[in-house]
Amino acid sequence: MRFDVLTIFPEFFEAPLRTSIIGRAMQAGKVECRTHNIRDWTAGDKHHCTDDAPYGGGGGMVMLAEPLLRAIRAVRGEAAEASGAPRPPVIYLSPQGEILSQRIVCELAELPAVILLCGTYEGIDERVVDLEVDREISIGDYVLTSGEPAALVLINAVARRIEGVLGNPASAPNDSFEEGLLDFPHYTRPETVEGMAVPPVLLSGHHANIVRWRREQALERTARRRPDLLARVTLTRADRRFLAERGFPAPGPGPAPSPGEPPC
Repeated sequence: MRFDVLTIFPEFFEAPLRTSIIGRAMQAGKVECRTHNIRDWTAGDKHHCTDDAPYGGGGGMVMLAEPLLRAIRAVRGEAAEASGAPRPPVIYLSPQGEILSQRIVCELAELPAVILLCGTYEGIDERVVDLEVDREISIGDYVLTSGEPAALVLINAVARRIEGVLGNPASAPNDSFEEGLLDFPHYTRPETVEGMAVPPVLLSGHHANIVRWRREQALERTARRRPDLLARVTLTRADRRFLAERGFPAPGPGPAPSPGEPPC
């Protein structure tokens, strides 16, 4: 998959994109990340200015439409030719966008290429959004100094869904949010740390019991920490019984059958 990032701070991405899983994925050719300095499209301006004061007054500066439009169109043509995608989507990292979720991550991971637009200051001229932006995405209900950290978060989340990026392909399906639930607890050696032992079920070698324990732990953790997520999870009868036993009423219209159970 190819990521093209439009930014006025290309150096922001140098170390993170060379590090850990993403760096190895780029070296292996699984992921391609290219940064483009928006200042390169400030034609005729020796100062390479990318912002100006907002119409209507107020604090802060707004990124200029013209260099952004030139940059988007040039990079979109380049990305389309390289990836074979007829029109790679432009994603603007914006506090006004839809909140990034695992569902969106999986959608984006199916694409051959995306273009990430990083705003800064008070944002970008709205006409750029109207003319060239396909989607606005936010990584949370808070404000950053610029879109670069959000772009790195999106790249990391999407890249790890691409085949061959993770060293162990079994890791991704167990992540938090993959089934709408938070992740279950994890343990490794030694068996006892400061008097705290690994749960015996994980040492039992009984695969079915381990699977069920992990499911129950994920359910209880989600019910305690993020009960809002349970309303979007398909719960089996066994899930609902477990939650009821722990004092958590299961949301939703009715139980889904457990594996092997007949439908209601």
